[in-house]
Amino acid sequence: MQTYPAEGPGDRGRYALIGAGPMGLAMAKLLIEQGIPFRGFELHSDVGGLWDIDGPKSTMYETAHLISSKTMTEFTDFPMDAAVAEYPSHRELKRYFQSFDERFGISDHFEFGVEVLSCVPLGGDGEGWRVSWRQADGREKASVFAGVLIANGTLSEPNIPAFKGEFSGEMLHSSRYREPAQFSGKRVLVVGAGNSGCDIAVDAIHHGASCDISMRRGYHFVPKYIFGKPADTLGGMIRLPMWLKRRIDGMILKWFVGDPQKYGFPKPDYQLYESHPVVNSLILFHAGHGDIRVRPDIERFDGTRVHFRDGSQADYDLVLLATGYRLHYPFIDRALINWKGDAPELYLNCMHPDRDDVFVLGMVEASGLGWQGRHEQAEMVARYIKGLAQHTAAARALKAEKAGGFERATGGVNYLKLPRMAYYVDKASYRAAVGKWIKRLGGAIK
Repeated sequence: MQTYPAEGPGDRGRYALIGAGPMGLAMAKLLIEQGIPFRGFELHSDVGGLWDIDGPKSTMYETAHLISSKTMTEFTDFPMDAAVAEYPSHRELKRYFQSFDERFGISDHFEFGVEVLSCVPLGGDGEGWRVSWRQADGREKASVFAGVLIANGTLSEPNIPAFKGEFSGEMLHSSRYREPAQFSGKRVLVVGAGNSGCDIAVDAIHHGASCDISMRRGYHFVPKYIFGKPADTLGGMIRLPMWLKRRIDGMILKWFVGDPQKYGFPKPDYQLYESHPVVNSLILFHAGHGDIRVRPDIERFDGTRVHFRDGSQADYDLVLLATGYRLHYPFIDRALINWKGDAPELYLNCMHPDRDDVFVLGMVEASGLGWQGRHEQAEMVARYIKGLAQHTAAARALKAEKAGGFERATGGVNYLKLPRMAYYVDKASYRAAVGKWIKRLGGAIK
């Protein structure tokens, strides 16, 4: 028999779930399935998180699509319609999450248009959390919950680097980019060559007067299609040692991509899979046609002129910073989520080593992990909460393991020492570890 706290003043019998994006939806679904009471809070008026371009924290742009294929990204028990493109647009994904919500009755558990302001523990582990929030009408409220489940996403707070000098033209972060018309007639410099940077650079090539891209380091490029199929659907049936996987995949990329250095792209100073690759077939195409110039890192700004580290310089009307995002949980003290260095240090990227009433969900990245990998994280957490309430041996074992010290599930990969890689894991290692606990806690991996 479950022994959740009885309903009393405030919400002491429920967990506060923050966010109704993909991770929040997965967590809500699992809480409902496990019979765990919760109350959801979402800043936007609808579900979908950043994939709803109309959301107040969305970082979508009109031409945005998944960089992974739908079959490698979708929830296993809720596949996308056959009519959905192999690489869906953000609008198709918004509809997908709305359908997911309707199928599992999630919205009934959420309050929308609500901004969570603070989460403060009343004492030690299990003594409750006071959560305060602001409603759409401006009124502020607060209540006490059994625990807090944080699922507000990892890609909403812009990372804006400092530069020497002043730029007198227009400068904006990619989070504020919405449509190609913003480039019309302008000389554009895109700073940063991650997946969003390369996608946006292609927009600028077609709509701006010119486009350059500034890169601090080299990247490994992966085409979206290999042998006529989405690249991420090939392989994976047999788990290979990393040295052999790198050799085989590197050979395939050389066949299909060639040598990006001949187009001016810098050579990566790290091995394949030590950072997220760029999944883009068009940036190399345009570089080969001379439609874009590759520039090194920026030395300084001087009016509309940009000076680069190699001594070259050029004038621009617009500088777009595709410099990524940083983890941002403004409603909770960092110490309460065991923040160390660039990210919280949590067991399997979600569980506090000492507390069982606060969880950070979705703070996990891996090539090919998809939403199913995050669904499994949510299932582990939900089953753990239920196991604690039922005093099961499996829950006690998990509690002891996370309190006994742990390392990130990197699978032996030496990821780059960058803030955006601080919560990166190896997909196979991570899913194996999570799957082990789901099974021990009474579930089954689909």
